[in-house]
Amino acid sequence: MCRIAGILHPGKPLPELEQIVQSMCELLKHGGPDDGGTYSAAQQHLVLGNRRLALQDLSPAGHMPMQYAARYTITFNGEIYNFKELKEELQHAGQVFHNGTDTEVIMAAYDQWEMQCFTKFKGMFALAIWDVAREELILARDAAGMKPLYYSTHTGGIAFASEMRAFSVVPWLQQANDTWPIHLLAYGHIPEPVTTLQHVQPLPKGCTLTYRISQGNVTLRSFKHYSYTSEFAFAEPVKALIREQLEQSVKRHLVADTPIGCFLSGGLDSSIIASLASKQQAEKLISLSIYFKEGAFSEKPYQDIMINSIGCSNNQWLLEEADFHKALPTIFGDMDMPSCDGINTWFISRCAKESGLKAVLTGIGGDELLGGYPSFNRMELAGRLHQLSPHLLDIGQRSRFKKLNRLSYLKMRGIKGLYLFLRGHFTPVEIARQLDMDEHEVWSVLNELPNFNDISDLTAKNQASWMEFNLYLQNQLLRDADVMGMAHGIEIRVPFLDDDFIRLCTHISSAVKYNGKSLKPLLGDSFRHLIPAAILNRPKMGFAFPFADWMKQNQYVRNMSEGTSRNRDNYERFVSGKLHWSQMMTLLLIKERGL
Repeated sequence: MCRIAGILHPGKPLPELEQIVQSMCELLKHGGPDDGGTYSAAQQHLVLGNRRLALQDLSPAGHMPMQYAARYTITFNGEIYNFKELKEELQHAGQVFHNGTDTEVIMAAYDQWEMQCFTKFKGMFALAIWDVAREELILARDAAGMKPLYYSTHTGGIAFASEMRAFSVVPWLQQANDTWPIHLLAYGHIPEPVTTLQHVQPLPKGCTLTYRISQGNVTLRSFKHYSYTSEFAFAEPVKALIREQLEQSVKRHLVADTPIGCFLSGGLDSSIIASLASKQQAEKLISLSIYFKEGAFSEKPYQDIMINSIGCSNNQWLLEEADFHKALPTIFGDMDMPSCDGINTWFISRCAKESGLKAVLTGIGGDELLGGYPSFNRMELAGRLHQLSPHLLDIGQRSRFKKLNRLSYLKMRGIKGLYLFLRGHFTPVEIARQLDMDEHEVWSVLNELPNFNDISDLTAKNQASWMEFNLYLQNQLLRDADVMGMAHGIEIRVPFLDDDFIRLCTHISSAVKYNGKSLKPLLGDSFRHLIPAAILNRPKMGFAFPFADWMKQNQYVRNMSEGTSRNRDNYERFVSGKLHWSQMMTLLLIKERGL
């Protein structure tokens, strides 16, 4: 796991590019505290940079940027969990290796299979490969979008980085994107392909980008995507496959030359991952949990049940209000791009760092693939409401009942309207009021981006799965996990998003996958033999803190709420319970950035 950056720009002097990339890497040092380096190709005006978090082959042989066969140079962020199997296959094909890293395997695989190599990797990755023979720079990002990679081709050439903050030192990429506050207030996050900068965008997941110097052009290609089918239609064989493939995924995710931890909230998903991991290496696994004095939020009783069940080493932290107050300004700075959440991940990642860990497993992904959110039960009704006339939907927007306020979003066709109806934060009327804009302009911005495929042929619950996987998981949970983990130099690994497991879940018929009154019924039934009944039967509880009460007492929040009558009104509405803490968070983030 690392942080990467680079620039290829024929119109800029090499010393200038070297200085910029070194500065970009310095801004990314938190995500790669173990080592750093750059590579320059003077004739092509190319500079690649890397900050390394060493997990495979901890020796200096893992230094990056790394070269292979006098032809390829790579800067790489991520983990290829099946690299040992690929290495053996590549050795039989004649490839020669000089170290024990997965990084070298990527370059050998590219030399052997070219673009097809990316379909063979089981893991998470964002990378850049320089092919000196063809004078091509290739960017690639994993199919689940676990690792971030942003790029720009503005003014010619190409610049890329793992985090948006790195572009703050690139002089020609300083134009702000004025629409991001609209998206943040609507979604609670900034959805891809929108970013905070006008000329910077994320590389789409499951895609490669090739920049050819000779032609000065960019080619974007998809190498993998996931689709929904009904291939698996019988419950018992499917349960066996779920157990088998998730167990194999966890086994792969434990590959490292350093100890591995596991986030253990006490919920079903993290309990399954921790249990499977403890079966593989109980003597090395360390569970990490946070609990609170506030009983309504603390999951300590369930955590204790699981700790006793799996028998691994454990670290539990009591997180108190004073710690929240002290850390909040730092957390805002570590966000990279604004998000209404991620604070919980920041704290648990700090705990992992204090435990001497560099990598942890998490249960993210199970809800999206197997039906863990209320949206799965609400999608069918939402689809029917989608057919109402725009006039009726507008009436709901002005209702005094909060549940009706987001009805106007259903005027937007497709899954975008359904998502904002089910998960949106503020309505266009409210956004216009907060930003002193015309409501029609807000609608115009939201209608323009992002764009999504038509998924109306899917069952209602598979539509919910697609929506949660491609919007909420992609733009909020994974981004928060990556940025907040790497703020502490912690790699967060996601076994539920193993390629084989995703393909299995998306190929199970809806009748089998969602058959039951509880959330994620198939997942719970598949692991009834392993997980204590108290965990299986407990009500769902998000990984949340006593945020609302703590934020009301936070001086930083109070200070940010001063200055204008609108700021004071927002704070008063929040204190009185008329604004959710996550809505208040989005407003604070906009003000914190001077808007």
